[in-house]
Amino acid sequence: MSERYTGDVSTGGPPDVRELTGLTISKLSVGPMDNNAYLLRCTASGDQVLIDAANEAPRLLELVGDAGLSAVVTTHRHMDHWVALEEVVATTGARSLVHAADADGLPIASEPLADGDRVRVGERWLDVIHIVGHTPGSVALLYQDDADGRHLFTGDSLFPGGVGNTEQDPVRFNSLIDDVEQKLFDRLPDETWFYPGHGKDSTLGAERSALPEWRARGW
Repeated sequence: MSERYTGDVSTGGPPDVRELTGLTISKLSVGPMDNNAYLLRCTASGDQVLIDAANEAPRLLELVGDAGLSAVVTTHRHMDHWVALEEVVATTGARSLVHAADADGLPIASEPLADGDRVRVGERWLDVIHIVGHTPGSVALLYQDDADGRHLFTGDSLFPGGVGNTEQDPVRFNSLIDDVEQKLFDRLPDETWFYPGHGKDSTLGAERSALPEWRARGW
């Protein structure tokens, strides 16, 4: 994989591109809330999927280019993650995908996802992992391949330094921290690289030792 990729992007700046054996990941920061959008392209087929059409549709469409777009996956229903969804879908004809529990929060009719589903990216796949707490229908998306390792797109459920915002609701927080620990940290190895909905990337190994601290502090 490319050693030049850092995952550091800024609003209005160029994308950072990671070239894996089977997949190219382009990370772009858009909008006033510094949202990350991720364009995934299958190396073999050229098929492309966008994770979070968050904002600035013209910049996202420029990133997509002439290759087209087969689907947009929205990680959760919060508006800052779908401001550009209608325009991107209308322009490209891409399918709109979101977990069923968050579907009513999107501005267009979208196909429902469920835990354990798979989203196809040409000859590659993303596994859908339902993470309840930040919203009822938040999802993480896992790409795994023997040559490329494991790459996890976490939306706003997991960041470097903690889990997503649960508005100081202990029920939501406990659901989120349980799902993050059991469905992500307990299942995946330390070298798993994760890509959040805002800000910098990290690995599960870099964050694992802090899990007890996150649970104790309640956010």
